[in-house]
This record gives sequence, structure tokens and C-alpha cells, in this order.
Amino acid sequence: MKKLIVNEKYNGKKLHSFLLDKINGFTYSMFCNILRKKDIKVNAKRTNKDIIVYEGDEILVYVSDALLEQKQDFSIEIVYEDDNILILNKPRGIEVTGENSVTSYIHKKYSSSTFLPMPCHRLDRNTCGLLLFAKTEIALNILLEKFKNHEIEKHYYAWVYSIPKIKKQTLTAYLFKDTKKSMVYVSDVPLKGYQKIITSYSVIKENSDNTCLLDVQIETGKTHQIRAHLAFIGLPIIGDGKYGKNEINKAFHQKMQCLCAYKLHFRFSTDSGVLQYLNDKLFCLDLYYMNL
Repeated sequence: MKKLIVNEKYNGKKLHSFLLDKINGFTYSMFCNILRKKDIKVNAKRTNKDIIVYEGDEILVYVSDALLEQKQDFSIEIVYEDDNILILNKPRGIEVTGENSVTSYIHKKYSSSTFLPMPCHRLDRNTCGLLLFAKTEIALNILLEKFKNHEIEKHYYAWVYSIPKIKKQTLTAYLFKDTKKSMVYVSDVPLKGYQKIITSYSVIKENSDNTCLLDVQIETGKTHQIRAHLAFIGLPIIGDGKYGKNEINKAFHQKMQCLCAYKLHFRFSTDSGVLQYLNDKLFCLDLYYMNL
């Protein structure tokens, strides 16, 4: 348990802002979980709301030291930031949401903000690259709608084993998500429970070791779509332990999939309100971020 007294600096501030600043290792996701369980007392009264606190308030937080010791041991590069958005370069091996995630890192960093930045899309744990956050609720709603309407292009680098004969094409298939196994399955034909997926690729570079670098785009953002779809057509991503081939991963000394979200292109075709200034803007990462 932690016992804290609100000082003058946090008078009139949100409860989460005070706690995230005062408790080492405390994250916003921890705060939400503890709040849900009513494990926070403000002046001896339990609360399940992110209330305003005032100077002199006594706060009791029932959180274990073991949980707080799960500290974030990573840093994240900010590629671009303004009043509305934040674009990060997510490292491989880190979840977008949850404990010790990119989101908890950002919530800690921006704990004093009136609106905690929220991710507008997802990347797999072991996929690196550009991740877009909204810094206001208005921006979040606009960007979620833009992604839904395919008005923000996402491009990926994928290092794959084998070189396709067709150097550029758009593929249509069907994907089934098995939540119990945390796997997806791909079919050429529609089957019960399968959803349509569209994946495009173009070969950027061919290598003498029977590998190549692809530029990949997806029209349908389904779970593990790129990894599963490329593996299905005989182009497994090197390092992918779930859909790739272990012998190939070992041969190239890769333990995580070589997949990087390297480009975001804002291509608005409908009203974008306060974010209109982003139209036609392009953000890119260099290839070296994949350590190839």
C-alpha cells in the first residue's frame, strides 16, 4: 500500500496525474485496473473514478511492490509531434497496449496532460516501426475514421525467404482467426468464419541468398495478416516463429519477424477538420531500422 498527500502542485488535477508522477513504476494501465477494483481511497473513501484531487487530500493506493518493480527498461524515439498527433518508432518486442507497453510508456511521459495520448492503430509485439498516437479526443476520432476509410496509407518492409516470380501484385484471400491458439489461417477460397483479406506487395531488392525485401500494403487490417498471407504464398518472413520456418530463422539468426512499418502517408479524401494540415504529409523510416 502507498500513502500519499496531495501537494499544492497537483491541486485541482486529475487523480491519475498525481499518482503517475508520485509512484515509481506506476502506469496508466495499472491505474485503470486498480481503479476498477476500487483499490484507491481518497480521504478514506473508495473511488472507481478518475476524480479531481485537491491539496491536502490523503490518497491510499493498494498496489504491490512486486507489480511496481516491473519497470519499463526501454526508450522510444519520437519521429514527429505537434499539438494533435505523436508518431513513434516502436521497437520490436514491445506490445502497443497493456502492462510495460508503448502506451503505458507514453501515458507516463504525458501524465500531466488533460488527455492521455491514445494509439490509432496496432502493430504486432515483434513488429517495429511507425505508430501513430492522437493527443486529443477530436484528433483520435478523426484518425480512427481515416484509418477505417483507408485514407492513411501504411507501408511495411518485409524481409522474406524466396524470391517471387511476379514482382508486384495484389492478392486476395480469406483469413480465419483462432483466438484459442492465437493463430490465423489463410484460404484461397471463402469458407465459413473466414474474412476477406487484400495484401499487396512489390519487390524492392533481390539478394543472392534467396531472400528479398518487399514493400507491403494491406487494404484489410486483420490480425497477423501480412505474416500469414506471405507465408501462405511461399514467402515466409524471416524470423517469424509462428508462420515462418524455424530452420530458416536459425540460418539467418533472427528470433523476431523482420517486419517494419516504415511509412505513413496521409491521403485525405474527405473532411479532416483540425487535421487538414496533415493531408499529403509523408513520414518514413530508413531501412537500417530493420537491422539488415
